[in-house]
Amino acid sequence: TRGEGADRASGDEGRGESAYFVWLNRGKESLVLDLARENDKALLAAILAKADVFVQNLKPGAVGKLGFPLDKLRRAHPRLVICSISGYGEAGPYAQRKAYDMLVQAESGLASITGGPEAPARVGVSVCDIAAGMNAYEAILEALLLRARSGDGAAISISMFDAMADWMAVPLIQYEGGAPPKRMGLAHTSIAPYGAFKTKDGADILISIQSDREWRVLAEKVLGDAALAADPAFATNVERVKRRAETDARVAAVFGAMDEAALTQRLADNAIAFARVNDVADLATHPQLRRIQVATPSGPVSYPAPPARRDAAERRYRAVPLLGAHTAKIWAEFMPDTKRS
Repeated sequence: TRGEGADRASGDEGRGESAYFVWLNRGKESLVLDLARENDKALLAAILAKADVFVQNLKPGAVGKLGFPLDKLRRAHPRLVICSISGYGEAGPYAQRKAYDMLVQAESGLASITGGPEAPARVGVSVCDIAAGMNAYEAILEALLLRARSGDGAAISISMFDAMADWMAVPLIQYEGGAPPKRMGLAHTSIAPYGAFKTKDGADILISIQSDREWRVLAEKVLGDAALAADPAFATNVERVKRRAETDARVAAVFGAMDEAALTQRLADNAIAFARVNDVADLATHPQLRRIQVATPSGPVSYPAPPARRDAAERRYRAVPLLGAHTAKIWAEFMPDTKRS
């Protein structure tokens, strides 16, 4: 594909197409090639001769076996920016391992700090795939800016493992400093109260008390307990963590006696940070959610708008292509005198 960003054509189904394909391929042209066929190889070679960027995520070494070794591409097209995305990189003991998102979540240690105390858990979206793509996008933009000065392209290597290891820097630093992170679900190892508490009408409201002053406001103004606010046994976060069970019980008793609307209004009135623990159905109707509508081969799909907002004119979002929809067009553009075999 070519167009608005990187391509990932797999994932759960949504409206007939892969949900990931629909999310990431709007505004692109879609070309299907069989690189076992010489004419198709010739077309890819013609495209690369004019391209600014070549992104590939085959197993390390595979693109070379198909006739496009990266070192030769760099010599033939010195302005080309080549980005190779893989599971574990092109060197090292894991370079030839298969890598899927969940496997890298496990191998990088992310799963070990995700979920509750009872067992590791998978993050509910493909964070390793997404992190690798974001790092690739950033590195490609940097390479293009450098090329504008020097005239030289670049060969970039991004691995899912490296991308996730980077995100795991803080837990790793904590571990090597003698304080390994614990799996706590929505709780926090060193802050109390911190977590979700159920209201009378069944909503889960999450709070995160960040200071002793905020605790006093919560105790007196929200829980309605001036004595608790003044009690030295709960005055500092250190003391509250020591008495986490009792601290949480005091909060849970009041939250559980109030309806969500009354509780959240009281929290807001007293500047206590909180959030509702929503599910995907709640996100679908969230008042803060901005949406765009994009045409797909199966009909229009509405999904969250890109997070960056511009002060320019309203942005247009082009359609998601059918797989291979532009093959004939691209063939005519790059090899007009050659018929596809």
